[in-house]
Amino acid sequence: MANTSSPEGSSAVKLKYAKLGYQYLVNHILTFVLVPIMISIGVELLRIGPEGLINIWNSLQLDTVHVLCTAFLAIFVATIYFMKKPRTIYLVDYACYKPPVTCRVPFSTFMEHSRLILTEHPKSVEFQMRILERSGLGEETCLPPAIHYIPPNPTMEAARAEAELVIFTAIDSLFEKTGLKPKDIDILIVNCSLFSPTPSLSAMVINKYKLRSNIKSYNLSGMGCSAGVISIDLARDLLQVYPNSNAVVVSTEIITPNYYKGNERAMLLPNCLFRMGGAAILLTNRRSESRRAKYRLVHVVRTHKGADDKAYRCVFEQEDPEGYVGINLNKNLMAIAGEALKSNITTIGPLVLPASEQLLFLITLIGRKIFNAKWKPYIPDFKQAFDHFCIHAGGRAVIDELQKNLQLSAEHVEASRMTLHRFGNTSSSSLWYEMSYIESKGRMKKGNRVWQIAFGSGFKCNSAVWAANRTIKTPVDGPWADCIDRYPVHIPEVVKL
Repeated sequence: MANTSSPEGSSAVKLKYAKLGYQYLVNHILTFVLVPIMISIGVELLRIGPEGLINIWNSLQLDTVHVLCTAFLAIFVATIYFMKKPRTIYLVDYACYKPPVTCRVPFSTFMEHSRLILTEHPKSVEFQMRILERSGLGEETCLPPAIHYIPPNPTMEAARAEAELVIFTAIDSLFEKTGLKPKDIDILIVNCSLFSPTPSLSAMVINKYKLRSNIKSYNLSGMGCSAGVISIDLARDLLQVYPNSNAVVVSTEIITPNYYKGNERAMLLPNCLFRMGGAAILLTNRRSESRRAKYRLVHVVRTHKGADDKAYRCVFEQEDPEGYVGINLNKNLMAIAGEALKSNITTIGPLVLPASEQLLFLITLIGRKIFNAKWKPYIPDFKQAFDHFCIHAGGRAVIDELQKNLQLSAEHVEASRMTLHRFGNTSSSSLWYEMSYIESKGRMKKGNRVWQIAFGSGFKCNSAVWAANRTIKTPVDGPWADCIDRYPVHIPEVVKL
């Protein structure tokens, strides 16, 4: 806390209040301009009086034809406006998969299995241990049954079994929460990046629930951890075309077939971070659902930055003063991720930021272009546009970097850190575990805006903005039901194993 008695503290306080005054003035500039004008018009009308107003009306000499033409024009313009206006997309509810206790993987179990599997590669075992120590994961994350075998048994049959367990459980929970019937589903979208069997996962869902023969189904693969937002974007586009429709989106990543048993370190990293998870989301464009829907979709922004092969190598070795191999994110990858985030922010900023932040950004941009290119670029204060942030729980470094770049507080990234700790990196579904965390804490109020930020391969940075339709009651079920009282927990920088 700044010492206000010192000159520096006093200046900081003055600067803070000056900025608050500036923000209030710019964000309410229309009010300050229009209120005096309306008062002046009101005073003038009072001065003229009723008889004067009647005389002015009579002097206009309006006949029936003029009145009808004006009314027709107004109705025509209003009709065109409402026909062109996009349909509002509502998020009725969603459900997250909670793995059974039998799938839990404590650090001790994970490392014991690694030593047995990689007996001839002790340095790889040590590498994985250092990853876990700094990962931000907790002791309750889960891996599918096939990975618990020694050695692991990542067969197609086991992968299909994991997919059925995760996807069907999430959809069953969604049906129970919303009262949705299989025949009510008009659109089905399933995204899973690395497991793309034939028949597809979407076909698996259709066959399981006997969905309608004319359902519009899509199966997305190969798009990384940001595929969940891509699926939401696809559902939005389809719901603009098909009126009075329900869309179910399923986001997951199947771990079983992707377990790596080799010795290449960049490939061993996913073994340490990725865990079981999935979510099912019900979207609709039916206005009758607006009252019970939790959220409405405000914006979806997708950006993509190309990456070379070097950017996909996620880690590099660096000798630590203590003598062991430390872990850092590849600088190429972080630079490309930063560029993708920058593009996403540039696109979404004008859509959500208040006028005061946009004006400061514009002034700084002009100053850098005209006067001095070395001026420090202005980072908009997105805390003025959003009440909650759901940053993809891909790893501690990703969350740290976004917290720093967006100047967020510890509470703003709490949902992301706690999701990573409790469930690990659940890929495209992590955003929904974070949303559920915020709800379970009782923090989601009517009108609150939520910014979901997802990173994925390519390199992609996709984001979605939601507005709460109502104050969300603390759920009595869901993935956090039995542990929310324990969170937030302190996560040390290094957990010694």
